[in-house]
Amino acid sequence: MKYSVRVILALFVLAVTTNAHAIRIKDLASFEGVRDNQLIGYGLVVGLNGSGDSDQAKIQTQSVVNMLERMGITTSVNDIKIKNVAAVMVTATLPPFAKQGNRLDVLVNSIGDAKSIAGGTLVMAPLRGADNQIYAVAQGSILTNSFAFGGQGASALKNHPTAGRVPNGALIERELPNSLIGKAILNLNLNIADFTTASRIVTAINDKFKSAVAVSNDPGSVSLTIPDVYAKRPVEFVAALERLEVRPDVASKVVLNERTGTIVMGESVRISTVAITHGSLSLVIKEAPQVSQPGALSSTGETKVVSRTDVKVDEENRRLMVMQEGATIGDVVRALNQMGVTPRDLISILQAIKAAGALQADLSII
Repeated sequence: MKYSVRVILALFVLAVTTNAHAIRIKDLASFEGVRDNQLIGYGLVVGLNGSGDSDQAKIQTQSVVNMLERMGITTSVNDIKIKNVAAVMVTATLPPFAKQGNRLDVLVNSIGDAKSIAGGTLVMAPLRGADNQIYAVAQGSILTNSFAFGGQGASALKNHPTAGRVPNGALIERELPNSLIGKAILNLNLNIADFTTASRIVTAINDKFKSAVAVSNDPGSVSLTIPDVYAKRPVEFVAALERLEVRPDVASKVVLNERTGTIVMGESVRISTVAITHGSLSLVIKEAPQVSQPGALSSTGETKVVSRTDVKVDEENRRLMVMQEGATIGDVVRALNQMGVTPRDLISILQAIKAAGALQADLSII
């Protein structure tokens, strides 16, 4: 491995420096009901240069017939053959408090056997939510940042030509009912449930508003009672609350990835009293056959092959290091750095410390 334990130590120092600062509540939690919603729809991509669905995929042909009939043109599935159309699924994410007339980015993915949808145009496709109601309509030119060309003898392909995006391609037609006016209680859900973090959030909020505004019944949520002074100004209350800073508390954890040599350790990881030694044994065996033969013009003797084996054993002399109880992971990294271990060796050492019961943290191997 070309990684250096000094790099790991530098990352640890950076992590400790970062964790020492408080974080805004808006980055630690979100309000209940204020979330994204998934939209999905079916549509047609037209204008393809012969790279659309083949005749074997009847879905796009039937869709074209249905679309033409809605426009007053009567035709039959058997009367048309098209290669410039592809059937696609259209997906988008509806953000909270989105209003009519706002635009969304949409993703377009082929569901037939089209070779490419690059250069095509998505025809008006309604997007529905989980309640089967239409919330947006998508239409526009597709960007794939790819191409696919070829003939009988050769072909060229870049990226993924059967999936693309329409920037600002969906127009919101229906709003989600989500209003803060008239609500007396708001629920704040923590991104990572933790008793200490929830308690610190409650303390920070109550200190800010000088009353028992917040209360927590479990480590994953905080219940907020909107003060009377903010009864008609809930947005100002939420804005003042989100800006409060709290230092979160996290469980002690060490994450190891042996494939890449990556080691990530939390600030609160502690080590019990343990003795650590690190050494390696190198055994090298060389076979060097030699030929033994009689002298020149000799009338007696015979030629023989004689084996010659050289054995060399090299064992590094490493001193035993004792880590005292309560040592931080920074102390461990500094001590192991003095021993000259590599990240891969450090992974083995941490696994051994955990097996000995001296690593007071959760060891996760990915």
